[in-house]
Amino acid sequence: MPDRPGGQGDLAGSAPRLVLLGSGFAVFSLLKAIDDRLYDVTVISPRNHFIFTPLLPSTTVGTIEFRSIIEPIRNARSRLTFVQAECLGVDAERRTLRCRQGEDGAEFNEAYDILVVGVGGVSNTFGVPGVAEHAIFLKDVADARAIRTRIIDCFEEASTPGLSDEERRRLLQVVVVGGGPTGVEFAAEMHDFLVHDLGKAFPHLLPDVRVTLIEAADRILSTFDASLGEYTTKHFRRQHIDLRMKLSVLRVDAKQVTLSDGSALPYGLLVWSTGLGPTGLVRSLSFEKNPASKLLIDDYCSVREGLYALGDCAANRAQPLPATSQVAQQQGRYLARALNRQARGRSVSPFRYRHYGMLAYIGGDRALADLSSVKQSGFLAWLFWRSAYMTKLVGTKNKVLVLFDWLKTAIFGRDISRF
Repeated sequence: MPDRPGGQGDLAGSAPRLVLLGSGFAVFSLLKAIDDRLYDVTVISPRNHFIFTPLLPSTTVGTIEFRSIIEPIRNARSRLTFVQAECLGVDAERRTLRCRQGEDGAEFNEAYDILVVGVGGVSNTFGVPGVAEHAIFLKDVADARAIRTRIIDCFEEASTPGLSDEERRRLLQVVVVGGGPTGVEFAAEMHDFLVHDLGKAFPHLLPDVRVTLIEAADRILSTFDASLGEYTTKHFRRQHIDLRMKLSVLRVDAKQVTLSDGSALPYGLLVWSTGLGPTGLVRSLSFEKNPASKLLIDDYCSVREGLYALGDCAANRAQPLPATSQVAQQQGRYLARALNRQARGRSVSPFRYRHYGMLAYIGGDRALADLSSVKQSGFLAWLFWRSAYMTKLVGTKNKVLVLFDWLKTAIFGRDISRF
C-alpha cells in the first residue's frame, strides 16, 4: 500500500506531524487555536467542510440556506494539509493510519507523531429493521437537503388529481422519531414552514397535514429542565403537533412505522433523530471503550501516549460529559492550548468542562434557554437564541449569510421550489 505523497518518510520539516481525524466542532476548534509553527498539521476527513450543526434543522425547510452554515476546512488555517479521505484503521505501535480516498477508493498510509481522533458518531438505529433503508437522518447537509426535497415532493404528489384520500393523507404525514433537541427543532421548523409557506401554496392540503413526534421516554427534551420540557409539550399541543410518548418504533416499512403499542403510523416523510452510535473506525479500534463503545480518555483527553480523542467519539473516565457541540468545542480548544504548551516545554493542566447552558428553538418565534442561573422560554428566549448563535458562528461570512437568510425569510418567506 503506497504512502500518500508528502506522507510517511517525507516530513516538511522537524516539527512533529499532528494528524487530525474529522471535521466537526472538536477538530475545527483545535485548528483555530493550534500554533501551526510548532506542528506539521494534517486533517483527514471524508467531508471537506465544517458544519454549524445547531442550525442544521433550520436548513431543512429553507429558513437558512445550506452554505450559510458551512465553512471549508482549508479556510481554518493557511498552513494546513487537508486530505479528503476516510481513515480505516490505526496502527498505534507504528504510528501509521490506513486510509481510503473517497473518489476512486485508492488506499494509502499516513504517518503521525500525534493523532487526534474527532470523528464524531453516526445516527443510532438501535437495530430497528428498515430504519437505514427508509428513514432520513439529520446529521449532515446532505440529510437536510434530502429532507427539504422530500417535503416538497410529498406536497406535490399529494396534489395529483385522482389520488385516493388515504394516499394523500399518508403523503402529508410527517413523522419525527426522537424527542431530543434535534427532533424537537425539526418539528418546530416544519410547523413554521406549514403555517407560513406551504399553507399559502397548498391551502387545500392543510386539513390533511399532520406532524407526529415519537419519543420513547415519558417526556421530550429530557436533558433540559423539566419545566422547559413541559412548556414545550404544551406549546406543541397548541400547534397541533401530535406527541406520542412512551412509545418506541419496532419496525419501519416503506410507507409506515409500527409502534410498540401495536399501532401502525403511515408517513410520507420519516426523520430519525434518536442519538448517536460509534463510527466504523471507532468500533474497529482495540483501545479501551465504555459500554457505548466510545474511546475512554483521561483528564488530558488522552487515550494513550501520542493519541487523543475528542467530542462524540470519546468518553472521560472520571467525568461523564454530554454529547454536545460545546463539549467538543471546549475539548478542541483545550487540546490545542495543551499541545502548544507541551511543544514549548511548559506544564499542562487537566481539562475542565464549563457548562454554558442549552438552547432550543420550538417554533412560532419561541425558544428555550436552559442556563445555570436562568430558565427562560418564549419570545425573549428566541431573541437570545438567535443572538447567541450569531456570536457562535465561526466566521464573519457565516454571520452575514445567516443574518440575511433570517431577514429574507421574514420578508419573502421560504422557497418551495423543487430542484
